[in-house]
Amino acid sequence: MSIVYKSEPLRGEAWRRLFAEALPDLPFHIWPETGDPASVRYLAAWQPPEDLAARFPALRVLFSVGAGVDQFDLRALPPAVQVVRMLEPGLTAGMVEYVTLSVLALHRDLPLFLDQQRRRVWAATRSVRAERRRVGILGLGVLGLATIEALRGFGFAVSGWSRGRRDLDGVACFAGMEELPAFLAELDILVCLLPLTAETRGMLNAALFAALPRGASLVNAGRGGHLVEADLLAALDSGQIAAAILDVTEPEPPPEDHPFWSHPRIWLTPHVASMTHAETGGEAIIDNIRRHRRGEPMLGLVDRSRGY
Repeated sequence: MSIVYKSEPLRGEAWRRLFAEALPDLPFHIWPETGDPASVRYLAAWQPPEDLAARFPALRVLFSVGAGVDQFDLRALPPAVQVVRMLEPGLTAGMVEYVTLSVLALHRDLPLFLDQQRRRVWAATRSVRAERRRVGILGLGVLGLATIEALRGFGFAVSGWSRGRRDLDGVACFAGMEELPAFLAELDILVCLLPLTAETRGMLNAALFAALPRGASLVNAGRGGHLVEADLLAALDSGQIAAAILDVTEPEPPPEDHPFWSHPRIWLTPHVASMTHAETGGEAIIDNIRRHRRGEPMLGLVDRSRGY
């Protein structure tokens, strides 16, 4: 029984040391080294190799080294393989920091002021109290819930939307596509933290932007595939959307001539909102391997029929 790691090599070396101390009986291999392929029980990867069933016939768990699993073709994976997404404190803290930074920047009109600076314009706007700024979170998983708690600490009026019903004290929760228009109608800032699935691909589109109050802003820290880029550009040009902060695009990076690079009301960051930290990420996978060995449920286990 062994584990193969297939991702960023420096993190792999850090994980090798962690595994040697915590699970000395489990051989740890860094791709392309695999040891005996027939003994590989666990694989940690961002992009797994092809033909998993033939390459690793004893594989039972595929760990994503990131929060999402949309990079996997879940339909092509062997049925016996369980898929587990990364849940670790550093990843969650990073997302909370990024979204809080973005919401505060939009709340205090920083995209506008930076554009004015470039044009040498000195013009103030009247500030709005945080409790009067309505922020909505698309996606109420681990990252969404942690973000809501942080934003509430600043006094923002926060609401949330998810595919299934959630009940949170002090937070207006909406569920399902039938409640999406009511959720959007009350927002000044929309934050997307959804997993990317067939149902959510292209969800940030012209119809959604039209359902927001005029002048609302967008933060997309989910996946580039959530956004219909042409629809966002049109909404920005019309004034329906005032500004957008984007950490993800499709593809990444955008082509050199892409308008996102130079648009005055778009802030673009290179998919850095949340990253798996070497130590805490390795510890999370070690904990899940121990759970798997004991026959206990693993944290972050993906429902392959739902895609998350």
